[in-house]
This record gives sequence, structure tokens and C-alpha cells, in this order.
Amino acid sequence: MKKNSVKNTRINGEVQRVLAEVIRGEIKDPRISPMTSVVDVEVAPDLKTCKVWISVLGGEEERKATYEGLKSATGFLKGRLAKTVNLRNTPDITFVMDQSIEYGVNMSHKIDEVIAADQSRPQGVAQDFGQES
Repeated sequence: MKKNSVKNTRINGEVQRVLAEVIRGEIKDPRISPMTSVVDVEVAPDLKTCKVWISVLGGEEERKATYEGLKSATGFLKGRLAKTVNLRNTPDITFVMDQSIEYGVNMSHKIDEVIAADQSRPQGVAQDFGQES
């Protein structure tokens, strides 16, 4: 099976959906932040391993605690995955912290700050800028 085959893409999507549901609703570990998202999943073509990109909205402490909680729940997650998704092999799960959502929120705040600063600038300065006398 090729890495980008239709079958592999479907498997990735189904594994992502199941893991997101289980993390959101079934894991009771208090270390796992309620603001945890499964950003992406990549199951190896041989179905032996699976990388799961996780994003946690919050501070560094929350990220570390959520990561540790997910690592300790790997066996539970693998069992739920085996029961829900009918695969020849149930992949070993590896979590990777993804900061793309936090980066996007940070950039959005910076853009809002620039727009607010631009709107608070006097209109005469904006109109005269770029025009020669």
C-alpha cells in the first residue's frame, strides 16, 4: 500500500476520528486538558505504527501534563482503536505535540493589534504618507 493511497487516507481519517472521540469523551485522566485537539494522524503503510499530532490550547504546564496523561493512556487508546476500527494490525500510537493552532491564535492576536494601532493613528498622517508636496 502506497503512503498516499486512498485506502491509507481513509484509515488516517477514521483513526483520527476515533482517537478524537475517545480523548474527548472516555478518558477520565485529570491531567488531560479539555482543550486538546487531534490535529492529524499518520498511520504507517504497514499498519504497525501511528503518529498522532496533538494540540493543547493553554500554557506549557498544561501541554506537558496532557502529553504525560496521553502517554499513560496509550494502552487504553490502542484497545479502543482495536475495538472500533477493523484493521489487520492495531498500530502502536506515538504522540507528537503540534503548536500550529496556538501559533495561528498568536498571529491572529498580533494582526488584531496592528489593525487597532493603525485605526488609532490620526487620519492626516495616513493620507499624507506617500504623497510628495
